[in-house]
Amino acid sequence: MIDNIVIRDATIDDLPAIVDIYNSTVSVRMATADTEPVTVQSKEQWFYEHSPHFRPLWVAEYKGKILGWLSFQSFYGRPAYHATAEVSIYIHPESRKKGLGTHLLEKAIAECPRLKIKTLLGFIFGHNEPSLKLFKRFGFEKWGHLPSVAELDGIERDLVIVGKRVTP
Repeated sequence: MIDNIVIRDATIDDLPAIVDIYNSTVSVRMATADTEPVTVQSKEQWFYEHSPHFRPLWVAEYKGKILGWLSFQSFYGRPAYHATAEVSIYIHPESRKKGLGTHLLEKAIAECPRLKIKTLLGFIFGHNEPSLKLFKRFGFEKWGHLPSVAELDGIERDLVIVGKRVTP
């Protein structure tokens, strides 16, 4: 299946599917600090902050169905951090554990020179072992640990910052 997946720039018409996939993670409490589902309207500005040539938002599509997405976000919003980006990956529940996250992260790393990105960051909950393992497989290292900075359903959660230099 992975061989037939198309990774492409997202369009505004993809936003409902992107939001649905994102919202599928809210109740699981593994991948987002949002505690309630978000709306398509609330994510429109976020969508328009992406650009195919600077901070892309990609969807992974198979036979017309969006199975997951990846976004690049600017880090800290100051010019000195222009070559650093945060990467986020979200996968549809039915498509998890099938190699799609690997496929998306591999493409993201490969595209960094074109995007003029030298450093990639991931912000991952400490209890999100699948995501931590995925990033570690690609050479990301633990660059930061923020203990108990999030509270989900009365449980304090750690945030782990992973990083990787992708160009010398």
